[in-house]
Amino acid sequence: MARSTQLGLGERAPAAPASRWLCGALRGEILDGRLRPGDRLPATRGLARQHGLSRGTVVAAFQQLESEGYVVGRRGSGTYVSEVLPDDLLQVSRRSRAVAPIRSRPRRRLSAFAQHVTPFPGFAERPTRAFRCDVPALDLFPIATWAQVAGRRVRAATLDLLLGCGPLGYRPLQRAVAEYLRTSRGVRCEAEQVTILSGAQEALDLVGRMFLDPRDRVCVENPGYPGAALLFRAFGARVVPVPLDAEGMRVPGGELRGARLAYLTPAHQFPTGIGMTLRRRLAILEWARANQTVIVEDDYDSEYRYAGRPMPALQGLDRHGLVLFAGSFSKVLFPSLRLGYLVVPPDLIDRVAAIRSVTSRHASLVDQAVLCDFITDGHFGRHVRRMREIYAARSGVLLEAARSRLAGLLELSSVEAGLQTAGWLAPGIDDEQAAAAAGQRDVDVVPLSRYHQSRSRPARNGLQLGFAAVDPPELRRGVDDLARALETIRPAAAP
Repeated sequence: MARSTQLGLGERAPAAPASRWLCGALRGEILDGRLRPGDRLPATRGLARQHGLSRGTVVAAFQQLESEGYVVGRRGSGTYVSEVLPDDLLQVSRRSRAVAPIRSRPRRRLSAFAQHVTPFPGFAERPTRAFRCDVPALDLFPIATWAQVAGRRVRAATLDLLLGCGPLGYRPLQRAVAEYLRTSRGVRCEAEQVTILSGAQEALDLVGRMFLDPRDRVCVENPGYPGAALLFRAFGARVVPVPLDAEGMRVPGGELRGARLAYLTPAHQFPTGIGMTLRRRLAILEWARANQTVIVEDDYDSEYRYAGRPMPALQGLDRHGLVLFAGSFSKVLFPSLRLGYLVVPPDLIDRVAAIRSVTSRHASLVDQAVLCDFITDGHFGRHVRRMREIYAARSGVLLEAARSRLAGLLELSSVEAGLQTAGWLAPGIDDEQAAAAAGQRDVDVVPLSRYHQSRSRPARNGLQLGFAAVDPPELRRGVDDLARALETIRPAAAP
């Protein structure tokens, strides 16, 4: 038999509409358990008389609660609290909200990928100072122009823009990127070969999914970009470091016959800055053809070249469909813009689309559309030209200060491209010790040994110094303080 309940609903706030107050008060009584499932609510006339309301107000509140699923009206019988409340369908019980203590560590069966993966550090949130690497001059980015382009694009948003796009990306952006790569990098591609991704790291992940099985061999530069080696190892691949010489990565020897993949940064080797010579490029391509090895060309900061002839893409020399060309907009524009691209041979387009369709689907379409407008309106080209001049001037300041202050301590390589450069320490100075001493003087440098892929120590100790995000006064201050730091740890000269 249903339980009939007399209610005390409390005081009504003077400004609260009567129907909204009554509906909320009754809902609260139900949720707090004072009205239980199956209870009959008071008659509308009695409730109206008790609280000085019109019967129509009470009827409206009951109808609202019924539409929300809290009560159910039965003709000729009255109104009752529903047996199953809507909140029961949406929330766990209050008792189960507390975190239960774990009595023992669960035995989990992790995938091989989860067991092998190692965290790769992201950008640290700290002030930009000499000589922070891998960061553009964010204070000089034309944010007002970007905001105007973004605002115009969002205001004109269509249903298609809100819905999404195909797994290869926003078609107009594919066309814009293909045109840019053909004219500025010598890449041989059509728009349909360009896949828009969240960045170069996702490009490496996609390539790994396409080509790598456990125990496959992958060649990487040594020293080289650690994010590639970490990812390939997580796939279960055997990462084989290949040393560098003055022409770039050496041609892998016979022990690497049959390697599935080779990862290269030929335009501006990371982290040494070496540009791979044409002779070495042709030799690497011939080696890849003979071994049917896929090459991933990471073109991570080639937009900024300050000296020498433009370095065309390795992909432009490929006539056998072996090179996959990857790049990102995070260095040339700003790091939080998670957009990049991968150019693949025509026979891989469908396979890439299939993989993307079951993984990340596509990058943010609004961001893709804004970037496309930024490129096609000419803002991208103007920004690159402006920053190329600024970065060239800053690299000149760094080299000039280093020649006068770091002589005998650190020999900087000539800066031909990129956002940073490498320097070689005088014999007897340990690069980790140098970095620690510099850090005590508010100078950021990265030991090159951290990029070494083999267990043995590198033949020469060195440091990586960034200059793009650092203004000239801070560059000069950094050189002075780095010199003082190195002087404190330099071995005493032999008598």
